[in-house]
Amino acid sequence: MKPVLTFMAGTILLLSGTTVMADEYGDAIGLFRHAGESASFFEHCYGYAVFPSIGKGGLIVGAAHGKGHVYEHGKYIGDTSMTQLSVGFEAGGQAYSQIIFFEDQQSFEDFTAGDFEFGADASAVAITAAAAGTASTAGVEAEASGGMQDATTAGGYVKGLATFKIIKGGAMAEASVAGEKFSFRRRAQE
Repeated sequence: MKPVLTFMAGTILLLSGTTVMADEYGDAIGLFRHAGESASFFEHCYGYAVFPSIGKGGLIVGAAHGKGHVYEHGKYIGDTSMTQLSVGFEAGGQAYSQIIFFEDQQSFEDFTAGDFEFGADASAVAITAAAAGTASTAGVEAEASGGMQDATTAGGYVKGLATFKIIKGGAMAEASVAGEKFSFRRRAQE
């Protein structure tokens, strides 16, 4: 009987550990909380949208898609999805996590009003291990260090938004015209 109980206890511990480890939203938020200056955005933002995993790929024509959660004052209030279509020189595939910080109530409401779209010239700060990040027309810059847990970033809000990406894997050569489109669905009140 004792071996059966030991097996059951081990299985329960393993399954409960898997459940904790499977919190991809919490894991992504944790990465951004430890990635240099992006951590400071949590202290002063009105809200944020986090996408644990966005897949992107293309050959001449490209696409990206991912699902996320939206938080207002740190409280989960709804779901969002991101879709991106692009045309131009591009080849490859990539996976990344993304977070969008909302500086104030107005930028938050603009995003959660329904369909929201970044312009084709908008870009995110890329946080990659051992590589320089990208600068964009959004006016933010990044540099990165040894790994995802200790990457450093620098930047600020532009039009009430600040966007950061942590590259998870893959390689993509890209010089494209693209805009990210977002949908939002408020979570049912409990």
